[in-house]
Amino acid sequence: MTATKTLSWRERNVWVPDLLQRRTGASVEEWNRRIRELGFTDERSLRGWLSEQGVAGYPQMMLVMDRFGYPEFLVASADELIDRQYADRQALRTILDAVLARVVAFADVTIQTRKTYVSLVTPKRTFATVEPTTRSRVDVGLRIPAAEARGRAEPTRSMGQSAMTARIGLTSVDEVDDEVESWLLRAYEENS
Repeated sequence: MTATKTLSWRERNVWVPDLLQRRTGASVEEWNRRIRELGFTDERSLRGWLSEQGVAGYPQMMLVMDRFGYPEFLVASADELIDRQYADRQALRTILDAVLARVVAFADVTIQTRKTYVSLVTPKRTFATVEPTTRSRVDVGLRIPAAEARGRAEPTRSMGQSAMTARIGLTSVDEVDDEVESWLLRAYEENS
């Protein structure tokens, strides 16, 4: 069975309010009420107060953005983020589309759009990223043992996110072939 979903930032973070509720016993609405009543006028003081209350990580980030506004890229749709990534390199968009067409055959893949790259996620974790690295190249990052990267897959240190340990550079849609798919499938299976 194939299940592919494309999620925006808000869609992939629907669990944050539940995490806040479990950690603190209070809902987002309750926290936002408290924050309004205390009248915070700057992010630094709000973050300090939330830390004192034991609110950290994603829940803190959400509450701060609820108060002071969300960055534009976080409220953009998945399509808008991808369009922006390829705005000045339209010819490379077909490479992303070809990679995505290959991974939809995998059992359960979630496509998560970020500001500068696209993450491909198993139910367990990210297994690959697709990033327009230059005006003439798209890199596919793979979460595989770096020592096992060979051929077109080469070890890397920084791609999309630090968990990617190998990359394949692609300059045309014709390069998205069976070898690329086999590396993607291997990364998918190793991270499922």
